[in-house]
Amino acid sequence: MQITANAPVLDVVVPVYNEQHTLERCVRTLRRFLSGHVPYTFRITVADNASTDATLDVAHGLARRFDRVAVHHLDQKGRGRALSAVWQSSDADVVAYLDVDLSTDLGALLPLVAPLISNHSDVAVGSRLMRGSRVVRGPKREFISRSYNRILRTALGVRFSDAQCGFKAVRRDVAQQLVPLVRDTGWFFDTELLVIAERAGMRIHEVPVDWVDDPDSRVDIVATAMADLRGVARMRRTLRDGTVPVAELRSRLGRGALTPAPVLAAVA
Repeated sequence: MQITANAPVLDVVVPVYNEQHTLERCVRTLRRFLSGHVPYTFRITVADNASTDATLDVAHGLARRFDRVAVHHLDQKGRGRALSAVWQSSDADVVAYLDVDLSTDLGALLPLVAPLISNHSDVAVGSRLMRGSRVVRGPKREFISRSYNRILRTALGVRFSDAQCGFKAVRRDVAQQLVPLVRDTGWFFDTELLVIAERAGMRIHEVPVDWVDDPDSRVDIVATAMADLRGVARMRRTLRDGTVPVAELRSRLGRGALTPAPVLAAVA
């Protein structure tokens, strides 16, 4: 993979909205982990999307105190909008994101990004539903998550196991091609990106994660689930109507069919 001079190999984005009380702990923990366990140059980018509390001030304070911490502010809400803006403007070779509550154990971060840095894969996702994952969460969230991913397999024919885990990465060159095609600016952003990538013949690498539900999460899971279902219906129409140029993407970015090895003639 081409390394840009003076640019980090990895840019980890933390999208936040009104997280003044949790942001500093997240950045300190993440920075300490990256410094000690990830053998690549990195940047942590706090993507503040229209916070109304002191989150932006906290973010700027962290950027002043610590090197390799940056801030990107947006005037509109939406996790997808924040990721789209930062990923498309990043100069890192691999862009990733994780949730500010650090529900996903950071031990999965290197297995997540290494296949992208080596160019073995195009997109990487953490999965709470793979064999080997360890998850602590309530039955309501478990039921909704499994039901949603089952709907994705039925309605869109996807093969990846967990669309919603807040722990993903993508090669920058791939992000620059895919992200502009993603219409959703909220929680469905992840699913839409993965569906397009899979239909375009890209390799999606899944990593089993250890994940502990944040009891203080303010995500409205019912409203989010309904928005996701509307997104699924829209994606079905989009794919049927050919709005997303899947064939063109596949020809430019997809991994083509494997060619059988030549049969060697027997030596007399």
